[in-house]
Amino acid sequence: MIYVPDADIDRLIAEDSGFGDLTTTALGIGGEPGVMRFTTRHAMIVCAIEEAGRLLARLGAQVELAAGSGQWAEPGTPLLAAHGPAASLHAGWKAAQTLVEWASGIATGVRAIVDAARAQRPDIVVACTRKAAPFTRGLSIKAVHAGGGTMHRTGLSDTVLLFAEHRVFIADVDEAVVVARLRAAAPERKIAVEVSTPDAALAYAQAGADVLQLEKFSPELVSQVVRAIAGLPGRPLIVAAGGVNATNAAAYAIAGADVLATSAPYVAPPRDVQVTLSRSASF
Repeated sequence: MIYVPDADIDRLIAEDSGFGDLTTTALGIGGEPGVMRFTTRHAMIVCAIEEAGRLLARLGAQVELAAGSGQWAEPGTPLLAAHGPAASLHAGWKAAQTLVEWASGIATGVRAIVDAARAQRPDIVVACTRKAAPFTRGLSIKAVHAGGGTMHRTGLSDTVLLFAEHRVFIADVDEAVVVARLRAAAPERKIAVEVSTPDAALAYAQAGADVLQLEKFSPELVSQVVRAIAGLPGRPLIVAAGGVNATNAAAYAIAGADVLATSAPYVAPPRDVQVTLSRSASF
């Protein structure tokens, strides 16, 4: 379970209604009882509906969830109903709607890549990078998991990943020495190395790297590397990274990649959620 702190929920509320709702106040309708319903307009993987419910509840509404994150929803599927005073419903309406639409867009984008890749290789893993929009990482991670993916890295602290930008400071150090140094410093971690050429991939595979991240390799070059390292003891995992999306995921799976690292879902279009408000007899 990915837990989104109350502070993040409160920040969403404050951003949109922190200074009040001028229209609702001017009309004098804030105390009128109402019900607000969220329904899908298009097919999607639902995400962040729980946080939308928490947001509305913190504003004073009583919320009934009809769906959960990770669920596939056809058009017209009810997602939630919120009962409460008009002031509460209007204060949370757009923040909650936008949250669900955005997170569900990411989740649906992840699922598209997963489905395309696993049609060719059922055990392949789709891993999203940490390149989510600033200040959205927790919710973005939830969306990735809801879509059937996992995280490539949640941050700098959780994995050892050697980039060319690191190697510029140790250019005179042999690959095997670099891998040994990393392994000695972080013995419980796998040693991953990003490479940009097949020769570099083979060199680090022979040096004992656990994971080779092939940056912007074509599927044909991925296949070449997979063949080159096939006979090595302790064959490293192959991660295809850079430009991976739903249109080429199948090709990378066929090429032999074990993991597809992608940032594409973070710019997936939001999924449309219909919101209706109506007056009710009571709260």
